[in-house]
Amino acid sequence: MLVKFHLTVLLTFITLTKSVASLPDFTELVDKVAPAVVKINVSFAGESQLKSQPYGGNLPDIFRELLEQQRNLRERPDRASLGSGFVISSDGYIITNHHVVDRATKIRVSFADRREFDAEMVGTDRRSDLALLKINGSDLPTLEFATENSLRVGAWVLAIGSPFGLDYSVTAGIVSAMGRSIPTDRNENYVPFIQTDVAINPGNSGGPLFDLSGKVVGINSQIYSRTGGSIGLSFAIPAQLALDVVQQLKSTGRVDRGWLGVAIQDVDQKLARSLNLKEAKGALVSAVEIDSPADLGKIMPGDVIISFNRQAVIESSDLPPLVGQVAPGARVPVKIMRDGKVKKLNIIVAALDGDQSTSEQVSKANENGDRLGLRVGDVEKLSTSDDLINGVVIQYITPRSAADIAGLRQGDVIVQLGQVRILNFTQYNKVVKEMPKNRPVAIRFLRRGTAVFRTIEIND
Repeated sequence: MLVKFHLTVLLTFITLTKSVASLPDFTELVDKVAPAVVKINVSFAGESQLKSQPYGGNLPDIFRELLEQQRNLRERPDRASLGSGFVISSDGYIITNHHVVDRATKIRVSFADRREFDAEMVGTDRRSDLALLKINGSDLPTLEFATENSLRVGAWVLAIGSPFGLDYSVTAGIVSAMGRSIPTDRNENYVPFIQTDVAINPGNSGGPLFDLSGKVVGINSQIYSRTGGSIGLSFAIPAQLALDVVQQLKSTGRVDRGWLGVAIQDVDQKLARSLNLKEAKGALVSAVEIDSPADLGKIMPGDVIISFNRQAVIESSDLPPLVGQVAPGARVPVKIMRDGKVKKLNIIVAALDGDQSTSEQVSKANENGDRLGLRVGDVEKLSTSDDLINGVVIQYITPRSAADIAGLRQGDVIVQLGQVRILNFTQYNKVVKEMPKNRPVAIRFLRRGTAVFRTIEIND
């Protein structure tokens, strides 16, 4: 009996020893890559003036709280006062997050060997949360992007950054999920985030996420937390997306994205049955903008997009990143399900910013927002819906204004105030000037094709 006991203990010890031996040793990896990771100190002229926007009510609670964290961070005078980054070329090009350096008046970059440089902004891209900086240096240590999309759930990953100012801290974990769609406060989702359980905290933003070969597979961007610190939910921008953004920022200082011109939603089991679909997958088109690429390419409301540019669309959130990655002017194949049958189309993708149908007419007198706290512009032929042919589209919302409190957000189209139907900017401006104080007024607006009634009250 005693011999059996000792044999059991020995086998357990051997098993544990093998398990420990199979865990990765990060020491050589850290020695190799750490010299190219930098700490970024940012100065601002004063309180942040970022245009924080309210967001809608159709988000999961986790993403709603994540957006609230972002909003609170951006409204702090000291927000994003430090972050992380890494060198991608020996002559001094550095990547970090857009939110780390946005509206900065001075950017200072520090290396682990105590060298410091002033950095200039080459370009920044809000939609991907990436920025490209340049310092005057030579023969600098660099990092290399993983060029193949081979990262898998469960793979070991490692991060280096400066959480809470603790320089060049190293943390490790695994990939928890791929392709996470996290809407921004402007309801945009052009980044299929990598989710990890790596301990990421404030100050890690913009730092690299490595695979075991030392290649950069992602750029750490944000965390979800109830405490302000890591609880094992962090999100990184994929390397393949970052490569494209960086190349465009380096060559032109801006990022051009494809635009399709559709409003979409997920397909659940009931919708799948009603649309004669065998599977509940794809992006269901709920609205098509007139004269948009989708409209010209014969996409119709009720179609389900199942493939875009030869890549499968499983969920509706898969589509925006795929469209955004296409160069404006390119012709791409699109597969849709219509009446239970697959139909193949060819769509010429347009530019996201250049082909928006809202006019640039904005009142100079209302440069900082009108009595409602809004800057608006005319809308023309935004959809086949009669409601969307006329109205004004919200271009900016002043934080804590009447419009902000009412829950309006950028991109909403105001079609009615009180009993007056809003046809254009001139009429809207007249109605707003005549609105009473301290009395709720009904407001009807359209959000992604859906009509919403709320009340708004001026307390000036």
